[in-house]
Amino acid sequence: MSFPDKLTLRSPADVVAAVPYLLGFRPDDDSIVIIATSGHRVVFAARSDLPAPDAPAHQIVDLAGHMVPVVRRQQAITDVIIVGYGAADRIDPALHTIDETFTTDGMTVRELIRVTGTRFFTLICDNPACCPPDGTPFDPTASLIAAQATAVGLVAFPDRTAVAARFAPVDGAARDSMRRATDAAATRMERLLAAGMAAVDEAGAQALRDALRQHDKPLTDDETAWLSMLLARPSVRDLAVDLTEPTDQHVTFWADVTRRADELLVPAPATLLALTAWRCGNGALAAMAAEHALQIDPTYRLAGLLRQALHAGLAPTFLEQAIAEARTDRSDP
Repeated sequence: MSFPDKLTLRSPADVVAAVPYLLGFRPDDDSIVIIATSGHRVVFAARSDLPAPDAPAHQIVDLAGHMVPVVRRQQAITDVIIVGYGAADRIDPALHTIDETFTTDGMTVRELIRVTGTRFFTLICDNPACCPPDGTPFDPTASLIAAQATAVGLVAFPDRTAVAARFAPVDGAARDSMRRATDAAATRMERLLAAGMAAVDEAGAQALRDALRQHDKPLTDDETAWLSMLLARPSVRDLAVDLTEPTDQHVTFWADVTRRADELLVPAPATLLALTAWRCGNGALAAMAAEHALQIDPTYRLAGLLRQALHAGLAPTFLEQAIAEARTDRSDP
């Protein structure tokens, strides 16, 4: 996830306070976070789970080896900060292994930090005056970094579950209502198909423009079902990519359509949610939405391209290339 000109980290306390905002959620224990900086300005951040405690030792080395080229792809990197979450006996050896891998590759590791509970420990500094051996207590919500992150539009959810809840399927009466609306949309689509695919494209363009202009209220069930039905056509989905803007409003819009759409119709709006979140700098939401699309349809090509780009640490400028590649075959979504 890239952060041009957003946050400046000048101390370990700043780093610990910033991580939840950089990722979009607070990492669980057994997480490793890599932050790449240009000077003291954050330009990239990524998180990974540690291998299981009983995994072979080489898996930590392999994890570090994967992270190095991801960070190398970023522009103007001067330093790397590595943060681990969890108990000392689990995290400290992993941090030192990853530190050695980055250092061997020629990168400068500026900070090596472990976060255990509500304390952080700096593994590079051994001066007890500034880095006490029993750690430094912190309250990330009360820091200046938290205020700065909020001011530039970064949000920190309590965990990954809270991020996923943004596009979790509706249930109960809401799901029953959407099923009825989807059945009606399917009947409407059958009639429209009799007029040819050009008619579907025209209806899709109209539905998209009407939906994205609605700033003050969510779509009705019938509108949501009809839009999700139309988005199953790749040309309509591609137009949605063009019309969607990288704003929090459009992230919320596509999250709502994803939540309410029939499961078989979810891949298109979930991918649009992922693309929009990515363009807004919310890599966690983007990755989870793309995975959601692929869980339903593992062959959904645009979601697969997006997942590859996110895992490789590519910037959102890759977006146009991914879209162009996905459009080379209109029959393959």
